[in-house]
Amino acid sequence: MTTRQRTVPAAPGTSEEEAPAAPPVEVRGTSLWTRIKRERVAYTFIVPGLAFFVLFVYVPLLGNVVAFMDFSPFLGLEDSPWVGFDNFRALLDDPELRDALVNTLTISLLLVVFAFPAPLALALLLNSLLSDRVKRIVQTVVYLPHFLSWVIVISLCQQLLGGNGFVSTLVQDLGGEPFNAMTDPDTFYALVVSQSIWKDVGWGTIIFFAAIAAVPRDRYEAAAVDGANSWRRTWHITLPALLPVTTLLLILQIGNVLTVGFEQLLLQQPAVGADAAQVLDTFVYYRGVAGGQWGVSAAAGLLKGVIATVLIVSANRVAKRLGGSGIF
Repeated sequence: MTTRQRTVPAAPGTSEEEAPAAPPVEVRGTSLWTRIKRERVAYTFIVPGLAFFVLFVYVPLLGNVVAFMDFSPFLGLEDSPWVGFDNFRALLDDPELRDALVNTLTISLLLVVFAFPAPLALALLLNSLLSDRVKRIVQTVVYLPHFLSWVIVISLCQQLLGGNGFVSTLVQDLGGEPFNAMTDPDTFYALVVSQSIWKDVGWGTIIFFAAIAAVPRDRYEAAAVDGANSWRRTWHITLPALLPVTTLLLILQIGNVLTVGFEQLLLQQPAVGADAAQVLDTFVYYRGVAGGQWGVSAAAGLLKGVIATVLIVSANRVAKRLGGSGIF
């Protein structure tokens, strides 16, 4: 390692030999390998996470070559014929893809409008409570559904909102008409958004709570002394502190605009129909895994990844131009 020793002037009454030496200053030309070798213990902790992304994210990206082939698992990558952009042409001419794209964008827009602000609103509400005990109880209750699988969540919705569910039975007992919300395409979007909010609002609240906890308490005390009520303290102190993490999460949400709950929609598609529940992820599954059209499904996945990358880069640039920090 190339370093330069910097000498601190001796204090009055102290000999130059007794004066403490300043820590070595790193020369700008130090190589990357030298820095890694010096901080090898710290870099060791990065290895498991790096290995995960390399093996399960970056290496599988090489499989996108299937999008340009008439791929057959029996022939393999070497013997499957190349077809160029034929899979993309077939994909763009497929009317089922257009329906899946419309459903995906509609559900994603509803999730951004309603599901994304829900954790922020809940975090602000809980932060306004004076009782820490009540705050912890409510936070625990809303956080528990995150650990439930979508199979259990859909089963609970079936028991509650299905044709023979609790709500339908109650309405019939009161003299109303029976209904089945699990098979109604007109209310399916609202059902999907409600399920997502109920399941994941507690998880998102933790992130905003961490940002709120980082705000110095003396700011609130100073604002209270100046006569600011709780609403003004929230507007002028809490919300500006939450802006960076909110921007980060919003950019990531925009990047996932073409990715909605695959398992959630796959489980409900047989009941409500493909016209309402077919999205890009289920389209890829039925065409590739179930239908054997590996090239078309790979083309759809590749096209989705390219669009998501463009959306993330664009949203990051917009955030920076508006004065935010962005994510890179």
